[in-house]
Amino acid sequence: MRTLFRWRVCAGGLIGLVIAGLSSSVAWAAVGAREHDAFWLWSGVATQPVLNQAKTLYVLQGQISTTRRDRQTPALIAQGMSVRRLPQREVWIVYRAHTLRWPEPVYKQLLGQVQRWRDAGTAVAGVQIDFDARTRYLQDYLVFLKDLRQRLPPALKLSITGLMDWSSNAHAKTIGELKGVVDEVVVQTYQGRHSIPDYAAYLPRISRMGLPFRIGLVQGGEWEAPGYLQDSPWFRGYVVFLLNQK
Repeated sequence: MRTLFRWRVCAGGLIGLVIAGLSSSVAWAAVGAREHDAFWLWSGVATQPVLNQAKTLYVLQGQISTTRRDRQTPALIAQGMSVRRLPQREVWIVYRAHTLRWPEPVYKQLLGQVQRWRDAGTAVAGVQIDFDARTRYLQDYLVFLKDLRQRLPPALKLSITGLMDWSSNAHAKTIGELKGVVDEVVVQTYQGRHSIPDYAAYLPRISRMGLPFRIGLVQGGEWEAPGYLQDSPWFRGYVVFLLNQK
């Protein structure tokens, strides 16, 4: 009888684990690019048929960092596709920043590159800066963004990528000062090729930042959209980071 009881307990535990596993597997769905219309197009990533349905593109055009030749002075290193006319109704020119110490030639090169896209007939919405600003350095980032905002032509918007912990750990005053400086924040829910496991814990606080925001997803990653997200007056939709398909 004791042996039978133990077996029932073990069986019950196994069934519970199976049910839990099934529940977790249906709680989220893999991010399918075909369900979206806004994408990041990064250097080295092949174009995909899904781009034919894209309404918004975030196109990487370079990174700002030091080089092997000069470890002291940052430079804009060109990346991504060549300048052309893109048919999408909204295109953001993206720059990956490894430092905020930009010398004047970098600004001149960046603005010249953006203008060439506009001259080619592309509907350039603005510039996006992709910089991993840790919360404790957010004030320094704000100073940089204010300066960049002043340099951009009035017709161009300014977008930035954001880390999820900003909503929890950043000083409210600093977040408030981003208003009027940036036009949107695209909050990244992934790192590398994978979704961050506890992304859902940060989402309720993101909408309370009081900034227009999009949610950045990675193609094939995990995502479960909370019902309250669509009700947020600040939510502007999703952007999917495309990956090369295996």
